[in-house]
Amino acid sequence: MAVLGPNRYGKAETRVVRVTRHGDAHRIKDLTVSTSLSGDMTEVHLSGDNSAVLPTDTQKNTVFAFAKKHGIGAIEDFALLLARHFADSQPAIHHARVAVEEHAWERNGAFGHSFVRAGREVRTCVAHYDGTTAWVVSGLRDLVVLNTTNSEFWGFAKDGYTTLPETRDRVLATAVDVAWRHADASQDVTQDDVTQDDVTQDWDKTYENARAALLAAFADTYSLSLQQTLYAMGTRVLAECPGVCEVRLSLPNKHHFLVDLAPFGLDNDGEVFFAADRPYGLIEGTVLREDAPAAGPAWE
Repeated sequence: MAVLGPNRYGKAETRVVRVTRHGDAHRIKDLTVSTSLSGDMTEVHLSGDNSAVLPTDTQKNTVFAFAKKHGIGAIEDFALLLARHFADSQPAIHHARVAVEEHAWERNGAFGHSFVRAGREVRTCVAHYDGTTAWVVSGLRDLVVLNTTNSEFWGFAKDGYTTLPETRDRVLATAVDVAWRHADASQDVTQDDVTQDDVTQDWDKTYENARAALLAAFADTYSLSLQQTLYAMGTRVLAECPGVCEVRLSLPNKHHFLVDLAPFGLDNDGEVFFAADRPYGLIEGTVLREDAPAAGPAWE
């Protein structure tokens, strides 16, 4: 005897580019949008009855149509707009999840129409909406940072397989993958005639504040372990962003090993390193406020 468990379906990785033209000064938004819908989907699984299914092609088309109708401001607003539309317009859909990645472009010199792909991290967000409540998690990935000093690693547990020497001065590098949960994600962006200028929550400001907090904490924390740095970074985001209640970080340790130059008659006083890309240590952790509200489906 089998029963149907949790399920969802959607359109993955719709690429949409929106150009906003203000005279000769253009603005570009380049996104990858993934939608997932769930609800009363029993019959489509058991009997193949598609009457409750909004085609994934329709979901893709909605992304393009909404980019035209509403414009694209902060990716959180765009994700919420889509999630509310799907859950509110389809009786069989009880929950919508929209994930967005933003690929940044920078102006190419003084030319208002010319752009170059930015070498920054990828901005991310995931919005959930179940017909009454919204949850939003924002974040970034591939923010590569490195400290050439002010990092140690010693006093760790040892056994018969330990070969790693203790160090009082090392290069500390990582590619930050982080997401932060907003305590209050409510936004009045449910009407078809709304534009991105009508929203009130400044997601962009929170993003920049969180990013700055992460960079500052990484730089000014004298690190005895990458775990200590992780906690400092999460704590700094909470301190600088009052609307954020939980921060989850994943920090791969991008190892830099001092090269032995003695065979060549050369000293190596912390100047030449071998950067190893794998295997790597992976440090993960969560920092949250004591009074953080329940996460619900925010992290799903």
